[in-house]
Amino acid sequence: MTTRKAPPHAWPKGTSGNPRGRRPGSGEVAKLRAAIAQHVPTILERLVAAALQGDTGAARLLLERVCPPLKATEEPARLALPDGSLTEQGRCVLAAVAAGTLAPGQGAALLASLGTLAKLQEADELERRIAALEGKGRPDDETP
Repeated sequence: MTTRKAPPHAWPKGTSGNPRGRRPGSGEVAKLRAAIAQHVPTILERLVAAALQGDTGAARLLLERVCPPLKATEEPARLALPDGSLTEQGRCVLAAVAAGTLAPGQGAALLASLGTLAKLQEADELERRIAALEGKGRPDDETP
């Protein structure tokens, strides 16, 4: 395998050819924004006028930019899960969602958590079984 030699005009490794970097505002996007910025007041006036005359597209654009959409929130709810199996706990969560005492989003989150817990328990059980098999299968571990 051959290594490539850097051309003689290349910058040394770890050294930048432009240590200060590009000046802020010198890119194409910044130039475009500067060109548009001088017309923003006029554009806004026309959008407001169009919205007031019934242009729903203009009204929607203005409202989306000024008033962000509301996000649904769920109040925390207490749920006492039984000490039984994960299946029993999952049934308890589903019953609470069906009864309306627990929001569906919270129920889904709890069921996902129970699923993750089940996977962790499976991994622990597998690790315990492997350790037991490794301990039994070695004759050199036995003491005479």
